[in-house]
Amino acid sequence: MQKIKLAGLLLLLFLVVGCERSVDEKELISFTGSTMGTTYSVKFTVNTDLSFNTSFVKGNVDSVLAEVNRQMSTYIPDSEISTFNSSRDTGWFNISADFARVLTAANEVSKQSGGAFDITVSPLINLWGFGPQIHENEIPSDADILESKKFVGYWNLEVDTVNNRIKKSIPELTIDLSAIAKGYGVDKVAEYLEDRGFKNYMVEIGGEVRTKGHPATASEWKIGISTPDNNFGIQSVLHLNDISVATSGDYRNYFEKDGVRYSHTIDPNTGKPITHNLASVSVIHPSCMYADAYATAMSVMGADKAMEFAEKSRLDIYLLKKEAEEFVEGQTRGMDKYLVIYENGEEKK
Repeated sequence: MQKIKLAGLLLLLFLVVGCERSVDEKELISFTGSTMGTTYSVKFTVNTDLSFNTSFVKGNVDSVLAEVNRQMSTYIPDSEISTFNSSRDTGWFNISADFARVLTAANEVSKQSGGAFDITVSPLINLWGFGPQIHENEIPSDADILESKKFVGYWNLEVDTVNNRIKKSIPELTIDLSAIAKGYGVDKVAEYLEDRGFKNYMVEIGGEVRTKGHPATASEWKIGISTPDNNFGIQSVLHLNDISVATSGDYRNYFEKDGVRYSHTIDPNTGKPITHNLASVSVIHPSCMYADAYATAMSVMGADKAMEFAEKSRLDIYLLKKEAEEFVEGQTRGMDKYLVIYENGEEKK
Protein backbone atom coordinates (compact mmCIF):
# COMPACT_ATOMS: atom_id res chain seq x y z
CA MET A 1 0.00 0.00 0.00
CA GLN A 2 1.25 3.45 -0.82
CA LYS A 3 2.40 5.98 1.71
CA ILE A 4 3.05 9.43 0.33
CA LYS A 5 2.35 12.89 1.64
CA LEU A 6 -1.19 12.58 0.34
CA ALA A 7 -0.20 13.88 -3.09
CA GLY A 8 -2.94 13.56 -5.70
CA LEU A 9 -2.80 11.27 -8.68
CA LEU A 10 -5.97 12.63 -10.29
CA LEU A 11 -5.95 15.96 -12.11
CA LEU A 12 -9.00 18.18 -11.98
CA LEU A 13 -10.12 19.45 -15.34
CA PHE A 14 -11.68 22.51 -13.83
CA LEU A 15 -14.88 23.60 -15.46
CA VAL A 16 -14.37 26.90 -17.28
CA VAL A 17 -16.99 29.22 -15.91
CA GLY A 18 -17.00 32.98 -16.31
CA CYS A 19 -19.31 35.60 -14.91
CA GLU A 20 -22.30 34.57 -17.02
CA ARG A 21 -25.42 33.40 -15.25
CA SER A 22 -27.54 30.40 -16.06
CA VAL A 23 -31.27 30.50 -16.61
CA ASP A 24 -31.95 29.70 -12.96
CA GLU A 25 -29.77 32.62 -11.85
CA LYS A 26 -27.01 30.62 -10.17
CA GLU A 27 -23.32 31.40 -10.06
CA LEU A 28 -20.26 29.41 -9.14
CA ILE A 29 -18.27 30.20 -6.00
CA SER A 30 -14.83 28.66 -5.59
CA PHE A 31 -11.82 28.77 -3.30
CA THR A 32 -8.66 26.74 -2.70
CA GLY A 33 -6.32 26.03 0.17
CA SER A 34 -3.69 23.69 1.57
CA THR A 35 -4.16 20.57 3.68
CA MET A 36 -2.62 17.14 4.26
CA GLY A 37 0.58 18.00 2.43
CA THR A 38 -1.33 18.89 -0.74
CA THR A 39 -4.02 21.32 -1.94
CA TYR A 40 -7.79 21.36 -1.90
CA SER A 41 -10.45 22.98 -4.06
CA VAL A 42 -14.11 23.65 -3.33
CA LYS A 43 -16.72 24.81 -5.84
CA PHE A 44 -20.45 25.32 -5.27
CA THR A 45 -23.35 27.33 -6.63
CA VAL A 46 -25.37 30.03 -4.88
CA ASN A 47 -28.35 32.17 -5.79
CA THR A 48 -27.13 35.39 -7.36
CA ASP A 49 -29.75 37.49 -5.57
CA LEU A 50 -28.32 36.59 -2.15
CA SER A 51 -25.34 38.18 -0.46
CA PHE A 52 -22.73 35.56 0.28
CA ASN A 53 -19.67 35.43 2.52
CA THR A 54 -17.14 33.13 0.85
CA SER A 55 -14.52 33.76 3.54
CA PHE A 56 -16.88 32.46 6.21
CA VAL A 57 -17.43 29.16 4.39
CA LYS A 58 -13.72 28.80 3.61
CA GLY A 59 -12.88 29.37 7.27
CA ASN A 60 -15.25 26.60 8.30
CA VAL A 61 -13.86 24.25 5.64
CA ASP A 62 -10.34 24.93 6.92
CA SER A 63 -11.55 24.12 10.44
CA VAL A 64 -13.08 20.84 9.28
CA LEU A 65 -9.82 19.82 7.61
CA ALA A 66 -7.71 20.95 10.56
CA GLU A 67 -9.72 18.61 12.78
CA VAL A 68 -9.16 15.69 10.39
CA ASN A 69 -5.44 16.43 10.55
CA ARG A 70 -5.53 16.67 14.34
CA GLN A 71 -6.94 13.17 14.43
CA MET A 72 -5.13 11.39 11.59
CA SER A 73 -1.91 13.13 10.57
CA THR A 74 1.34 11.31 11.34
CA TYR A 75 3.13 14.62 10.77
CA ILE A 76 1.53 16.15 13.90
CA PRO A 77 3.34 14.76 16.98
CA ASP A 78 0.34 15.01 19.31
CA SER A 79 -2.37 13.90 16.87
CA GLU A 80 -4.52 10.95 17.87
CA ILE A 81 -2.75 8.66 15.42
CA SER A 82 0.75 9.79 16.43
CA THR A 83 -0.04 9.33 20.10
CA PHE A 84 -1.35 5.82 19.44
CA ASN A 85 1.64 4.92 17.25
CA SER A 86 4.15 6.06 19.85
CA SER A 87 2.56 3.98 22.59
CA ARG A 88 3.57 0.35 23.14
CA ASP A 89 0.57 -0.23 25.39
CA THR A 90 -1.66 -3.05 24.16
CA GLY A 91 -4.64 -1.89 26.19
CA TRP A 92 -7.60 0.12 24.95
CA PHE A 93 -6.87 3.59 23.54
CA ASN A 94 -9.70 6.13 23.34
CA ILE A 95 -10.23 7.90 20.01
CA SER A 96 -12.75 10.22 18.39
CA ALA A 97 -15.84 8.87 16.64
CA ASP A 98 -14.54 10.13 13.29
CA PHE A 99 -11.24 8.30 13.75
CA ALA A 100 -13.12 5.11 14.60
CA ARG A 101 -15.27 5.56 11.49
CA VAL A 102 -12.20 5.69 9.23
CA LEU A 103 -10.50 2.72 10.90
CA THR A 104 -13.66 0.65 10.56
CA ALA A 105 -13.80 1.41 6.82
CA ALA A 106 -10.09 0.62 6.48
CA ASN A 107 -10.50 -2.78 8.14
CA GLU A 108 -13.50 -3.52 5.94
CA VAL A 109 -11.55 -2.83 2.74
CA SER A 110 -8.56 -4.79 4.09
CA LYS A 111 -10.70 -7.88 4.61
CA GLN A 112 -12.46 -7.53 1.25
CA SER A 113 -9.17 -7.11 -0.61
CA GLY A 114 -7.34 -9.96 1.09
CA GLY A 115 -4.87 -7.55 2.69
CA ALA A 116 -3.99 -5.60 -0.48
CA PHE A 117 -5.10 -2.56 1.54
CA ASP A 118 -3.47 -2.46 4.97
CA ILE A 119 -3.01 0.64 7.13
CA THR A 120 -0.35 -1.11 9.24
CA VAL A 121 2.16 -1.31 6.36
CA SER A 122 4.30 1.61 7.57
CA PRO A 123 7.33 -0.52 8.63
CA LEU A 124 7.67 -1.79 5.05
CA ILE A 125 7.18 1.68 3.57
CA ASN A 126 9.95 3.00 5.79
CA LEU A 127 12.18 0.02 5.04
CA TRP A 128 12.01 0.78 1.31
CA GLY A 129 12.74 4.47 1.87
CA PHE A 130 9.35 5.93 0.98
CA GLY A 131 8.41 7.09 4.47
CA PRO A 132 9.75 9.75 6.86
CA GLN A 133 12.83 7.58 7.53
CA ILE A 134 14.34 8.32 4.12
CA HIS A 135 17.52 6.56 3.01
CA GLU A 136 19.41 6.55 -0.26
CA ASN A 137 17.74 3.98 -2.51
CA GLU A 138 18.81 0.98 -0.50
CA ILE A 139 17.37 -2.41 -1.42
CA PRO A 140 16.47 -4.24 1.80
CA SER A 141 17.44 -7.85 2.25
CA ASP A 142 14.84 -10.61 2.37
CA ALA A 143 15.70 -11.03 6.05
CA ASP A 144 14.95 -7.35 6.74
CA ILE A 145 11.66 -7.64 4.86
CA LEU A 146 10.61 -10.68 6.88
CA GLU A 147 11.54 -8.88 10.10
CA SER A 148 9.44 -5.82 9.18
CA LYS A 149 6.48 -7.99 8.16
CA LYS A 150 6.28 -9.24 11.75
CA PHE A 151 4.85 -5.84 12.66
CA VAL A 152 2.40 -5.60 9.73
CA GLY A 153 -1.15 -6.98 9.69
CA TYR A 154 -4.51 -5.23 9.93
CA TRP A 155 -5.80 -8.12 12.07
CA ASN A 156 -3.52 -6.86 14.86
CA LEU A 157 -5.74 -3.79 15.28
CA GLU A 158 -9.09 -4.06 17.06
CA VAL A 159 -11.66 -1.29 16.68
CA ASP A 160 -14.52 -0.80 19.15
CA THR A 161 -17.03 1.53 17.46
CA VAL A 162 -19.47 1.39 20.37
CA ASN A 163 -17.02 2.96 22.82
CA ASN A 164 -14.77 4.64 20.20
CA ARG A 165 -11.53 2.96 21.17
CA ILE A 166 -8.84 0.80 19.60
CA LYS A 167 -6.07 -1.50 20.73
CA LYS A 168 -3.07 -3.22 19.21
CA SER A 169 -2.23 -6.87 19.80
CA ILE A 170 1.52 -6.27 19.35
CA PRO A 171 3.36 -3.31 20.94
CA GLU A 172 5.22 -2.43 17.72
CA LEU A 173 2.05 -1.94 15.63
CA THR A 174 1.65 1.45 13.94
CA ILE A 175 -0.98 2.71 11.52
CA ASP A 176 -0.96 5.16 8.65
CA LEU A 177 -4.04 6.55 6.92
CA SER A 178 -2.38 8.15 3.88
CA ALA A 179 -4.41 6.01 1.51
CA ILE A 180 -7.81 6.84 2.99
CA ALA A 181 -7.60 10.15 4.89
CA LYS A 182 -7.79 12.39 1.82
CA GLY A 183 -10.99 10.72 0.74
CA TYR A 184 -12.38 11.04 4.24
CA GLY A 185 -11.47 14.73 4.32
CA VAL A 186 -13.39 15.20 1.08
CA ASP A 187 -16.43 13.49 2.61
CA LYS A 188 -16.26 15.65 5.74
CA VAL A 189 -16.17 18.87 3.72
CA ALA A 190 -19.05 17.60 1.58
CA GLU A 191 -21.05 16.81 4.71
CA TYR A 192 -20.42 20.33 5.99
CA LEU A 193 -21.64 21.85 2.71
CA GLU A 194 -24.78 19.72 2.73
CA ASP A 195 -25.47 20.67 6.34
CA ARG A 196 -25.28 24.30 5.17
CA GLY A 197 -27.88 23.56 2.50
CA PHE A 198 -25.67 23.51 -0.59
CA LYS A 199 -27.08 21.17 -3.25
CA ASN A 200 -24.52 21.67 -6.02
CA TYR A 201 -20.84 21.30 -5.18
CA MET A 202 -17.50 19.73 -6.05
CA VAL A 203 -14.90 19.04 -3.36
CA GLU A 204 -11.36 17.90 -4.21
CA ILE A 205 -8.32 17.15 -2.05
CA GLY A 206 -5.12 16.14 -3.80
CA GLY A 207 -7.10 14.71 -6.71
CA GLU A 208 -9.78 12.81 -4.76
CA VAL A 209 -13.20 14.18 -5.68
CA ARG A 210 -16.81 14.19 -4.53
CA THR A 211 -19.62 15.84 -6.45
CA LYS A 212 -23.27 16.65 -5.93
CA GLY A 213 -25.70 18.26 -8.33
CA HIS A 214 -24.10 20.32 -11.06
CA PRO A 215 -22.23 23.60 -11.65
CA ALA A 216 -23.99 26.80 -12.65
CA THR A 217 -23.69 26.50 -16.43
CA ALA A 218 -23.59 22.73 -17.04
CA SER A 219 -25.52 19.61 -16.12
CA GLU A 220 -22.50 17.72 -14.70
CA TRP A 221 -19.11 18.29 -13.16
CA LYS A 222 -16.21 17.52 -15.50
CA ILE A 223 -13.27 15.72 -13.90
CA GLY A 224 -10.13 14.88 -15.86
CA ILE A 225 -8.06 11.75 -15.28
CA SER A 226 -4.39 12.54 -15.82
CA THR A 227 -2.07 10.66 -18.12
CA PRO A 228 0.04 8.18 -16.10
CA ASP A 229 3.33 9.92 -16.81
CA ASN A 230 5.06 13.16 -15.88
CA ASN A 231 3.51 15.24 -18.66
CA PHE A 232 0.42 16.16 -16.60
CA GLY A 233 -1.91 15.76 -19.55
CA ILE A 234 -5.53 14.64 -19.52
CA GLN A 235 -6.16 11.01 -20.49
CA SER A 236 -9.95 10.93 -20.12
CA VAL A 237 -12.80 13.04 -18.82
CA LEU A 238 -15.50 11.94 -16.39
CA HIS A 239 -18.89 13.65 -16.19
CA LEU A 240 -20.11 13.26 -12.61
CA ASN A 241 -22.84 14.28 -10.23
CA ASP A 242 -23.83 12.80 -6.87
CA ILE A 243 -20.78 10.50 -6.86
CA SER A 244 -17.09 10.36 -5.88
CA VAL A 245 -13.94 9.28 -7.70
CA ALA A 246 -10.43 8.52 -6.46
CA THR A 247 -7.33 7.51 -8.41
CA SER A 248 -4.22 5.59 -7.38
CA GLY A 249 -1.09 4.95 -9.40
CA ASP A 250 2.63 4.27 -9.09
CA TYR A 251 4.04 6.44 -11.84
CA ARG A 252 5.25 9.54 -9.98
CA ASN A 253 6.92 8.20 -6.86
CA TYR A 254 9.65 5.62 -7.36
CA PHE A 255 13.41 5.16 -7.51
CA GLU A 256 15.69 3.29 -9.88
CA LYS A 257 18.78 1.32 -9.01
CA ASP A 258 20.93 -0.82 -11.29
CA GLY A 259 18.37 -0.42 -14.05
CA VAL A 260 15.45 -1.64 -11.91
CA ARG A 261 12.47 0.59 -11.11
CA TYR A 262 11.08 0.33 -7.57
CA SER A 263 7.55 1.65 -7.05
CA HIS A 264 6.44 3.39 -3.86
CA THR A 265 3.37 1.12 -3.85
CA ILE A 266 4.22 -1.75 -1.52
CA ASP A 267 2.29 -5.01 -1.53
CA PRO A 268 1.72 -5.83 2.16
CA ASN A 269 1.52 -9.54 1.34
CA THR A 270 4.99 -9.74 -0.27
CA GLY A 271 6.62 -6.83 1.54
CA LYS A 272 7.99 -5.61 -1.79
CA PRO A 273 7.10 -2.94 -4.39
CA ILE A 274 4.57 -3.97 -7.00
CA THR A 275 5.98 -5.17 -10.32
CA HIS A 276 2.87 -5.41 -12.53
CA ASN A 277 1.99 -3.06 -15.41
CA LEU A 278 -1.03 -1.30 -13.89
CA ALA A 279 -0.23 2.41 -14.09
CA SER A 280 -3.36 3.87 -12.51
CA VAL A 281 -6.87 2.94 -11.44
CA SER A 282 -9.82 5.25 -10.81
CA VAL A 283 -12.72 4.08 -8.65
CA ILE A 284 -16.28 5.40 -8.55
CA HIS A 285 -18.12 5.22 -5.22
CA PRO A 286 -20.71 7.30 -3.31
CA SER A 287 -18.13 7.75 -0.52
CA CYS A 288 -14.78 9.33 -1.42
CA MET A 289 -13.25 7.62 1.62
CA TYR A 290 -14.11 4.19 0.24
CA ALA A 291 -13.14 5.17 -3.31
CA ASP A 292 -9.72 6.24 -1.99
CA ALA A 293 -9.14 2.97 -0.13
CA TYR A 294 -10.41 0.76 -2.96
CA ALA A 295 -8.19 2.57 -5.48
CA THR A 296 -5.13 1.82 -3.37
CA ALA A 297 -6.11 -1.82 -2.91
CA MET A 298 -6.59 -2.32 -6.64
CA SER A 299 -3.35 -0.51 -7.43
CA VAL A 300 -1.62 -3.22 -5.39
CA MET A 301 -3.55 -6.05 -7.07
CA GLY A 302 -2.68 -5.31 -10.69
CA ALA A 303 -4.99 -4.92 -13.69
CA ASP A 304 -6.48 -8.41 -13.99
CA LYS A 305 -7.12 -8.94 -10.28
CA ALA A 306 -8.38 -5.36 -9.95
CA MET A 307 -10.93 -5.94 -12.68
CA GLU A 308 -12.05 -9.21 -11.09
CA PHE A 309 -12.31 -7.55 -7.68
CA ALA A 310 -14.29 -4.62 -9.10
CA GLU A 311 -16.77 -6.91 -10.87
CA LYS A 312 -17.20 -9.04 -7.76
CA SER A 313 -17.60 -5.98 -5.51
CA ARG A 314 -19.86 -4.17 -8.01
CA LEU A 315 -17.48 -1.24 -8.30
CA ASP A 316 -17.09 0.88 -11.42
CA ILE A 317 -13.42 1.41 -12.31
CA TYR A 318 -11.29 2.83 -15.11
CA LEU A 319 -7.69 1.69 -15.39
CA LEU A 320 -4.59 2.29 -17.47
CA LYS A 321 -1.88 -0.32 -17.92
CA LYS A 322 1.47 -0.02 -19.63
CA GLU A 323 1.94 -2.32 -22.61
CA ALA A 324 5.14 -1.82 -24.61
CA GLU A 325 5.35 1.96 -25.00
CA GLU A 326 1.61 2.63 -24.82
CA PHE A 327 -1.04 2.99 -22.15
CA VAL A 328 -4.00 0.68 -22.67
CA GLU A 329 -7.37 1.51 -21.17
CA GLY A 330 -9.67 -0.87 -19.36
CA GLN A 331 -12.99 -0.35 -17.63
CA THR A 332 -15.98 -2.04 -16.10
CA ARG A 333 -19.21 -1.84 -18.07
CA GLY A 334 -20.70 0.65 -15.65
CA MET A 335 -18.07 3.28 -16.50
CA ASP A 336 -19.79 4.05 -19.81
CA LYS A 337 -22.20 6.42 -18.10
CA TYR A 338 -19.31 8.48 -16.68
CA LEU A 339 -16.68 8.48 -19.44
CA VAL A 340 -17.06 11.02 -22.22
CA ILE A 341 -15.14 10.88 -25.50
CA TYR A 342 -13.83 14.17 -26.91
CA GLU A 343 -12.67 14.91 -30.46
CA ASN A 344 -11.00 18.21 -31.32
CA GLY A 345 -12.08 19.60 -27.97
CA GLU A 346 -15.75 18.77 -28.53
CA GLU A 347 -17.82 16.12 -26.80
CA LYS A 348 -18.50 13.21 -29.14
CA LYS A 349 -22.17 12.31 -29.14
